[in-house]
Amino acid sequence: MTILYTLVARGSVILVEFSGSSTNASTIARQILDKIPGTNDMNVSYSQDRYIFHVKRTDGLSILCMADDLAGRRIPFAFLEDIHQRFVKTYGPAVLTAQAYGMNDEFSRVLSQQMEYYSNDPNADRMNRLKDEMSQVRNVMIQNIDKVLERGDRLESLVDKTANMQSNTFRFKKQSRRFRNTMWWQNVKLMIGFGCLILLVIYLVVAFVCGGPALPGCLG
Repeated sequence: MTILYTLVARGSVILVEFSGSSTNASTIARQILDKIPGTNDMNVSYSQDRYIFHVKRTDGLSILCMADDLAGRRIPFAFLEDIHQRFVKTYGPAVLTAQAYGMNDEFSRVLSQQMEYYSNDPNADRMNRLKDEMSQVRNVMIQNIDKVLERGDRLESLVDKTANMQSNTFRFKKQSRRFRNTMWWQNVKLMIGFGCLILLVIYLVVAFVCGGPALPGCLG
């Protein structure tokens, strides 16, 4: 059996414990609980001969297990996380005021079952590997989302620039149209003035030839 002993404690108050073999694990576990510094959440491991004591402290609770040193760290800490979630889900706020061994009769059976599962069932390691892979995928997806968001910012900037270009283009076309209209009217006025000038010159020549402004020589 890979995991041989487990307890859940609030500070130095042991709420539940279970041992799968006859060892002095309980005595060593109490010593470890007394010596863990501070109150911050942590994952830590202590070696004792060929056994490793793994401790997960979170939400004011310490979940400790003793495992064979060949078990590594992944399976024991996955086990501790599982026990923490089950314990909090089962008892909720009661864990903050429970007396020593207040959950032992009921929850020790859960410890026994989960210790057996994580020690001997190969699916436990497969599940942990899958969780690690899913965590890696989640991190990659977060990176991808960040890149998409960054690209979105660039797209928004490009859209703004495009909108400005379109606005400038519309303004330029409007100004060009106004300029063409202005030039057209100026050309019309110029042509009218030029036509009137030609008519005036023709009239003056005819009047000179015909003997006066009334054209008496030509009309008489």
